[in-house]
Formats: sequence, structure tokens, C-alpha cells
Amino acid sequence: ILQSHRGAGVLAPENTLEAFELGWKLGTYPEADVRTTKDGVIVAFHDANFSRVVKGASEELKKKGVQDLTFEELSKLDVGSWHGDEFEGRRVSRMTEVFELMRGKPERHLYLDIKNVDLRKLADEVKAAGVTRQVILASPKPEIIREWKSYIPESETLLWMSGDENSRRKRLEQLKKENFEGITQLQIHIHPNKNRETPDPFMPSNEFIIETGEELRRRNILYQALPYTDDITVYATLLDLGLGSFSTDYPDKTLNEIKAYYKKRGK
Repeated sequence: ILQSHRGAGVLAPENTLEAFELGWKLGTYPEADVRTTKDGVIVAFHDANFSRVVKGASEELKKKGVQDLTFEELSKLDVGSWHGDEFEGRRVSRMTEVFELMRGKPERHLYLDIKNVDLRKLADEVKAAGVTRQVILASPKPEIIREWKSYIPESETLLWMSGDENSRRKRLEQLKKENFEGITQLQIHIHPNKNRETPDPFMPSNEFIIETGEELRRRNILYQALPYTDDITVYATLLDLGLGSFSTDYPDKTLNEIKAYYKKRGK
């Protein structure tokens, strides 16, 4: 499984219908960041405010976020021009619109990264569209995952994990005590290691990456990484370390790198 971070957010304006369609066309699982407007409409939008993705926004608007506007007001904002003039006029989408693009197409999957939303209402929209087995609820909080599974038991889930290695080890120990309840996928954030005193190319360490993979495979939990780098050569190293899935801002290049990895090994 290859997750197209924020849809296919480097190739098209993130979290737009165009980005999701591109992610599906590539054969990946796009990701939508989920927020709620002032009047209760669930939409796809990542940032807490509009300063980055609304070109020409006033100083007042830059300080506001999705929760401060009605959907009608939000629909007037251009969230494409910042990505390039050819994307002018792209708008924020209701999640119901995205789910409709998945209805009757079981090959289309979507990660839902929870930012600010009523889980029960989101679950109702997923059920109404008939895509309960096509969505993967993503959150750094196990309690959110458990609540989601109480609404849609058949849904996949992803727990994502950042922080330093010590904090991650503590979190994993707690997850073991909880038997990884409700979690079907686990994602770790990986950064190039700037500490020249250690031979490991990444943070967390090779030891942590390998040990975590062994634990997750014993439990049949998909092991995913989000590498924070544009160096696509890292994927071969991470596959050798036991990763089985990736989230990426560069799905096209990542796909080519993974195909080359397996071709080289005759698989």
C-alpha cells in the first residue's frame, strides 16, 4: 500500500478532488485531512489556518481556519493558485463529494487523517456512501481509533507515530499492554539522521525500525513509514529494514523506485 500524502499534494493542489483522482489513477491510497466548518460541514483541508494555501489572503483571513467559516464562505476561497496558475479556481471539497467518487468502486481507498471532526457524523457519511471497507481512519491517538472502530468495526485504521525514539518506545510498550486494540496499520515518521556519531541513516535507529517491524508482523499489522525527505533512494533501504508500506509526497517517483527495487531482486 502506498499512501499519497494529502491526496497527491505535490503533484496537484493538496486535498482537492483533482489530487484524490490523481492518487487513485496512480494506484495509491490518497489521504484526506478532515476538518469541520462553522456550520458543521465536513471538508478536506490540512492547515489550521489559510495563510499558506489561499493565495492573496488578507491578513485577517490568514489568521482564520475552516472552523471560522461557513461552507458557503469557504467555497469562495481559491485553494489552487498557490500551487501554480494552472490550478486557479480549485475549491475546498465536502467529504461527501469525495466519498461519492468512491461509491461502487471498491478499488478506491482513502485515508482519513482526523484534524477536527465529530467522529460519529463522519462515520454516518461513510456508511451512507457505502464505503466503510474503503476508508482507513488515521490518528496519533489510540482512543480516537477505538471510538471509530465502535462505529465502523470493519474499517481499517492507522496509528501514526512521531517524536524521539525514547517516547516512541514508551508508546509501543503501552500499545502492547493494550494489545494494539483497534489498530490495523501503524506508521512511523522517519527523518534523515543528522547525528554523524552514529552509523544509522535515519532517526529512529535501525534497531528500533527492525524491532518494531518484527512486533507488528507477529500481530499482522501493516508497517508503514512516512520519510521526511525528497531523496527517493531511501525506500530501498527502508524495505531492507522491514517496512511494508509508505506514505509519500512523491507517489509517482516512489512507485518507480519500489518497482525498481523488486525488479532488481527478481520479484
